[in-house]
Amino acid sequence: MRAVGIKELKNKLSEYVRIAASGESVLVTDRGRVVAQLTPTQMNHPALLADPKLAEAVREGWMTPPASTKKTVPPRKPIMRWEELERDLAFSREDR
Repeated sequence: MRAVGIKELKNKLSEYVRIAASGESVLVTDRGRVVAQLTPTQMNHPALLADPKLAEAVREGWMTPPASTKKTVPPRKPIMRWEELERDLAFSREDR
């Protein structure tokens, strides 16, 4: 991981973009304080790159790419048996 000041980054932007594209992260500093980070893209999410709206949502930070690109749904893990749930519901509704 490298660190670079804003002024140097501005002057040599192409060089630092190539460094990030090669897989290394670059920390951007302003007066010695880290303010941003250039990181390599996650090329394992081609569906996000193909859809510009999804790619923009990821860039803006209000959406994160999925942790897994598997097409199958993970198995359900019930937290309690049906009988327990019915008993709890009946108990909570007794005062109504």
